Amino acid sequence: MRARLMALDPGAMDQGSVLYAIRINGHLGDMVLCAFPEMTAQHRGQVTVLTGILDRSALYGVLAELEALGLDLVEVRQLESHRGRPGI
Repeated sequence: MRARLMALDPGAMDQGSVLYAIRINGHLGDMVLCAFPEMTAQHRGQVTVLTGILDRSALYGVLAELEALGLDLVEVRQLESHRGRPGI
């Protein structure tokens, strides 16, 4: 499995919750998507994009679940940091 981890702020991964987009090859069905209740899924072309606010351990848990299910990870992208935002 190949993955490309991209962070807008490399130091941000150690702190708090962050909004991530995770791209996976193929269209994931409802049964597989049940494994990611904290994520929102959208089909874009030939990939499924999972988005959600995750802390570091939750991100690693999602990545481990993807690997356990044998899914083809395309990209993990940090969209924004939620540090310092009121109520989050």
